[in-house]
Amino acid sequence: MRYIELLAPARDLQTGIEAIKHGADAVYIGAPKFGARAAAGNSVEDIRQLVDFARPYGVKVYVTLNTIIYDHELEEVRQLVEKLSDAGVDALIVQDLALQCIIHNSQFIIHNSQLRLHASTQMDNRTAEKVAWLRDLGFEQVVLARELTLEEISAIHQQVPDVRLEVFVHGAICVSYNGQCYASQYCFGRSANRGECAQFCRIPFDLIEEQGASGKEKVLLHQKHLLSLRDMNRSNDLEALLDAGASSLKIEGRLKDIAYVKNVVAYYRQRLDEIFHRRPEYRRSSLGHENISFTPNPAKSFNRLFTDYFLHGRTPGMANIYTPKSMGEPLGDSVAAIRDSQLHNGDGLCYINKEGELEGFRVNRVEGDKIYLADGSTFSFQTERKSGIYRNLDHDFEQQLSKPTATRKVGVRWLLKETDNGFLLRMTREDGKQVERTFVYPHEQARSAQREQIERQLARLGDTPYEATGTDLELSNEWFIPSSVLAEWRRSLLPSFLSTSPLLSPQTSDLRPQPSAFIPQPSSLSYLANVANHAARRFYLEHGATQVDWAMEVEKPRPMDEKGVLIMTCRYCIRHELGMCPKRKDAPGYAKRLLRCEEEQEGLKMKNEGKLFLRLSDGRRFRLHFDCKQCQMMVYGK
Repeated sequence: MRYIELLAPARDLQTGIEAIKHGADAVYIGAPKFGARAAAGNSVEDIRQLVDFARPYGVKVYVTLNTIIYDHELEEVRQLVEKLSDAGVDALIVQDLALQCIIHNSQFIIHNSQLRLHASTQMDNRTAEKVAWLRDLGFEQVVLARELTLEEISAIHQQVPDVRLEVFVHGAICVSYNGQCYASQYCFGRSANRGECAQFCRIPFDLIEEQGASGKEKVLLHQKHLLSLRDMNRSNDLEALLDAGASSLKIEGRLKDIAYVKNVVAYYRQRLDEIFHRRPEYRRSSLGHENISFTPNPAKSFNRLFTDYFLHGRTPGMANIYTPKSMGEPLGDSVAAIRDSQLHNGDGLCYINKEGELEGFRVNRVEGDKIYLADGSTFSFQTERKSGIYRNLDHDFEQQLSKPTATRKVGVRWLLKETDNGFLLRMTREDGKQVERTFVYPHEQARSAQREQIERQLARLGDTPYEATGTDLELSNEWFIPSSVLAEWRRSLLPSFLSTSPLLSPQTSDLRPQPSAFIPQPSSLSYLANVANHAARRFYLEHGATQVDWAMEVEKPRPMDEKGVLIMTCRYCIRHELGMCPKRKDAPGYAKRLLRCEEEQEGLKMKNEGKLFLRLSDGRRFRLHFDCKQCQMMVYGK
């Protein structure tokens, strides 16, 4: 049996509570500082309250401390980790190895044996070698790169089966490997590795081809969002991910609102529960069941259209080059399809016009072949468009989500048993844990049957996380016990469950780093290793590195070669997305002529033709380089 967690984002305390109510087995939330979403910080007190709310359900709370850290911040981080440990958090998701040093060199971890380390995807976790190295350093769970295929995830699990693998299943996608994007820092002085990403990848660019030695430019595309990926949706591949070895399925979105979290978490909860019903070797890693008052549909929440990304290999349709904004759910391209979509007053519709731009409007009603807008004007279905019609705001759906939409209850069963001088009351939780107390009370004959009254009183669990699934009576007679006495007995047992969290999924008991830990990278580390403090630098030097350069945030890097400074490394490829990849069977002839891949040019003198650049509206250019042997695209700045 393998315990599977649905891991949900929490922008704040209330969002975290709703994520739990709607079916999350674990939630991740930002600390006051040092999280990769600087705008989603939370006080330690709020995190403590979330832990208290999560505990009865067996839901874990992970805190993101996944930025790189400067020297002057190390003591502040150490103190913050101690406070988070005291608050009872289950794990810290980290990027900077200084945190690993801080935790394992401190004594406070002894006082919170549950505190674990998870390796953030910002650590660029793509290989079994890297995962094994992180395991040897004491990391219990590793967040894999989004770009990995099912086969690659499976291979990692087979080679390192004792590490829990966390994979993203839904939400926004960064175009660069996480932790390897420096575009925001390079262009705007806002570091993605410090939680301050300026979303360089969502900006429109011109795609420029530099032709020959003359340097003459040809504009292939004008002001398109060439690096803006669609949103991930792997809901159809959850079972395959579990079979590949994933144990934690992660929803992106610590900046998303409550409505988004409610909808997406409830949807994935239902999909997973269907799998668990058929596959008993998989089991959810928390307690309880949810009653949802709406029909979840992720297409109704913010999305840039969907992709499963590289899960099944490289495929076209990973980007939405027309807009980085939400397009919502597709309604169709015909009058009948739109009319059958049951539009509501206040709905928002959008489409891509003939110029390749997003247009949108609010709806009043639909009659015939026209949509009447809220301002009285009309929109004809015959208008020339590049796309069908999408609903990016479902007014009625949002209204539903603005109200209470879920309850979550943990099942308990009661036993009332007669003793020599009174009674024993036992409460058994659905995971098998029991608490019981004996009470001295006289055996007084009742005038009528008592079962119904006893069951009714013990079932009154109010707004606690519990609901009674049944009551067993082991009584030799119809003894009379007043309702007030039963209520007092019932209340006396509840604190024992409320204050303890069930441990459903196994955890390692010794997280001390192993002496055999080695550096799974070249011995000479460039700024790509993201070393921003002396503690991390010393760690690498003590574990085999011969040279460690400072992070770009600390020291401006030298250009690697004539292409400039590497600011993005991507598995996503613009040439492939646009049908210009020479390996694609449908690539046009000129692409094969001008955009030769590295394999075709191996051993030949490189020609200065077919170079591609991205150009911002302010004129800044960024060289694109294609390593076709590794099937990667690099973006360089000069």
